[in-house]
Amino acid sequence: MTDHISQEDFRKLADLASLELPEEEAEYLRRELNNQMVSIEVLESIPIEAETGLAAHGLPYTDENSPLPRPDVARQDPHRQEILDQAPELEDGYIVVPDISQEELD
Repeated sequence: MTDHISQEDFRKLADLASLELPEEEAEYLRRELNNQMVSIEVLESIPIEAETGLAAHGLPYTDENSPLPRPDVARQDPHRQEILDQAPELEDGYIVVPDISQEELD
């Protein structure tokens, strides 16, 4: 099996996500991601006729079988301050996220 995600790419992704993983755990996660990529390839190989419409669980979305959208309700997480206390940098009560250019992602 060819790895879709190399060790180098995985290390780069883990670094961008600010993950510190022991080598054994990193390799386990990389293998699992590669296994998921194989599963996606298998699913992509299933022939589907062009006239097949979008569906959920094999059933087309219709007014009769689709639930109504739930109302949007804004609410603050009860653990907000605990979460913010873990952030490396805050600005005006928001977590500062480093700017990562597309070149760094490639």
